[in-house]
Amino acid sequence: MKPATVRVVVMLSAFVAGVVLFSTIILLVSGRTPTTLAPQAAAIGGPFQLVNEDGKVTTEQDFKGKPFLVFFGFTHCPDVCPTALFEVSEIFRKLGKEADRARAVFITVDPERDTPEKLKEYLSSFDPHLSALTGDPAAIAQVTKSYRVYSKKVPLDGGEYTMDHTAIVYLMDKEGRFVAPFNLKRKPEEAAAELRRYL
Repeated sequence: MKPATVRVVVMLSAFVAGVVLFSTIILLVSGRTPTTLAPQAAAIGGPFQLVNEDGKVTTEQDFKGKPFLVFFGFTHCPDVCPTALFEVSEIFRKLGKEADRARAVFITVDPERDTPEKLKEYLSSFDPHLSALTGDPAAIAQVTKSYRVYSKKVPLDGGEYTMDHTAIVYLMDKEGRFVAPFNLKRKPEEAAAELRRYL
């Protein structure tokens, strides 16, 4: 093969690879669901052992059999977390009787303050299909790593602190496999229609 031909083939291959990568990124950002899981997507999520708002040991196995949404945050979060949980609650309300066939879980990135008791009190403001999980710092570090979640303690005046963290809602299928980021910034009935596809 002539050098000029080789260059053309290489350039075409690079172009095609770029188009595929760009299309995948657009799908993830837009909240649309790809028909097949990319290897990178399949790596999100995994085994965990935490404690729910009732103090019961909970693992990823407890969520299998139903599609579920996962959101990481903390109860002292001033706006992003309660807004996201309110939006998730609205989605479950739109699901009506079918809401029992799905789940949603709020995993704290602030185990120091978010005890099971605190989480239970916090959840009382949202839909009962939501549960919450906490654990020791090592267990939380493991689950945030498996979901590729960023979190960092940020000191405030007076010895207080807040948490910077990833604010993505993860859609998991009935087998606990990552499907795609779940877009909350749309009408609740539209989000409910997407979730309904995985029931």
